[in-house]
Amino acid sequence: MRRKQPPVRPDPLSEAAARRHELTRAKAVQALRELDRAGTPVTFAGVAQAAEISRSWLYTQPDISGQIRRLREKTHGAGSAGTIPAGQRATEASLRARLTAALDRNKQLADENARLRRQLARALGDQRSARTRSGNDPED
Repeated sequence: MRRKQPPVRPDPLSEAAARRHELTRAKAVQALRELDRAGTPVTFAGVAQAAEISRSWLYTQPDISGQIRRLREKTHGAGSAGTIPAGQRATEASLRARLTAALDRNKQLADENARLRRQLARALGDQRSARTRSGNDPED
């Protein structure tokens, strides 16, 4: 008759290493998502820094490094608009409305500046006239 083998207990060091590996993966994936959501360019260095993990470790993870490469190409390949996630980009109509509003405001400010310059010139002219009439003109 065969003797029954005692159950194999997992090695505590292996368990700790597995937990640390999963935690590191979770931090990397979270950082990757946050960078993409924020419209920040996704790079190995950026993900490593945001997740506080080693950049070299990222290269050893095929799924994570593949995702970083895809997101990096998406943002670099799409030009400057690619740095902002599609859901956060302004539409052409909203950009046109904002530009029109900014131009209108700029015109208002230019008109106000011209009005204030005229007021200042009048006030300075009135002061000078008053000094001249009273005999206090320093240029005499």
